[in-house]
Amino acid sequence: MATSSLSSVETPFVQVDLDIAERNIVRLQAYCDEHGLKLRPHIKTHKLPRLARFQVEQGAVGITCQKLSEADAMTDGTGLEDVLITYNLVGEAKRERLRALSERIRLSVVADSAAVVDELAAAMKGTGRKLTVLVECDTGARRCGVPTPEAAAELANRIAASSELTFGGLMTYPPVGGTEAVQVFMQRAKSLIEAFGIPVETITSGGSPDMWRAHEAPIVTEYRPGTYVYNDRSLVTRGVCGFDDCALNVVATVVSVPDPHRAIIDAGSKVLTSDLLGLTGHGHVLGRPDIAIDQLSEEHGRLVTEQPINLSVGDRVRIVPNHACVVANMLDFVVLCRGETLIGPEPVAARGRVW
Repeated sequence: MATSSLSSVETPFVQVDLDIAERNIVRLQAYCDEHGLKLRPHIKTHKLPRLARFQVEQGAVGITCQKLSEADAMTDGTGLEDVLITYNLVGEAKRERLRALSERIRLSVVADSAAVVDELAAAMKGTGRKLTVLVECDTGARRCGVPTPEAAAELANRIAASSELTFGGLMTYPPVGGTEAVQVFMQRAKSLIEAFGIPVETITSGGSPDMWRAHEAPIVTEYRPGTYVYNDRSLVTRGVCGFDDCALNVVATVVSVPDPHRAIIDAGSKVLTSDLLGLTGHGHVLGRPDIAIDQLSEEHGRLVTEQPINLSVGDRVRIVPNHACVVANMLDFVVLCRGETLIGPEPVAARGRVW
C-alpha cells in the first residue's frame, strides 16, 4: 500500500487510530494500578505485537492468548515473554507445540477437568520443567469451567499433586454483570484450596464490559480485558465508553444509491462481520446516527434512512463495528494512523491463528 494519505487508501479497510488506542491502554492501566490489580490484556482484539508491547510498557504483567498459535505469533522475536493461554489444550499435536513454547517463554495455561490436567502433565513429562496451570471456573457464563468451588478445589489438588505441573491459581471469564458472582465463587474456592495447604497466588478474571467494576470483586488479583484497546459499538451501547474512544473504524465507499433512502457500501460481512451482540444493525456510521446498516451480504452493506440519505456514489463513511475483535481478524493488515495522519499498514500478526 504505497499512499500518502488516508483519503487515498483503497476501501474497504480497517483503520486504527493509535492515539485513541494508546489512550485507552493508559487509562485502564491507571485504573488497575489505583485498585491494586495486575493487568494481563487479551490480545484477541488487536493481535498486534506492537500494541501488546505498548501494553506491557505501560505496566501490564504479560498478555493473554486464546490459542497456542496466537502465542507463537505474539512472542516470536517480539520481546513478549509472559503468556497465559486461557483455553483447554487437547491432543498430541498441541502437546508437542506446548512443550516447545514452554521452553522459550513464561507460560501458564488453564484446565477445567482431570482429562485436561492429565494432557498437560503428559505434555511436560520428561522435560524437567513444570508447567503452571490455573483452574478455570464457571462463574455464570456457562461455557468452560468447573461448576462449583468444591470442584475447583478438587482439581487444584490434582494439579498440585502432579510432578509435572504447578498450581497457579483460579481463572474465570464471567458473563456481563457477573462481578458479584465472581467474588462469591472465588472466596469459597480459595478458602477450600487453602484448607488443603495449597496457596492461591492468582485469581484472574476478565471482560471489557465490566472492566470499570473490576475492583468490586476484591478477591481478584488480575484482570484480562481485550476489547478495551479499541472499544466498539457494543461497549458504547453498554455505557462503557463513547464513540470518541473507539480506535478501530471500518472505512467504506458508497458504490450505489438505488433510491433516496438507501445506499450500498463496499463492506459486507467479510469486513464488518455479522455479529450483532444483541444490537440492531451492523455498526454505527460516524456522524450519521440517522443511518442504519440493516443488511449485510458478503461484499455489500446496506445503509437505510427514513429521511433522504444524502449520500452519493464515491462518498466514504466510517463505521464503528458492533464487535471489534472479529473485525480485526478479517483482514491481513490494519491501517494505522494518528488522527488524520497516516502511518501505514500493519500486518495483523495473529490473524487466523485458531489452532
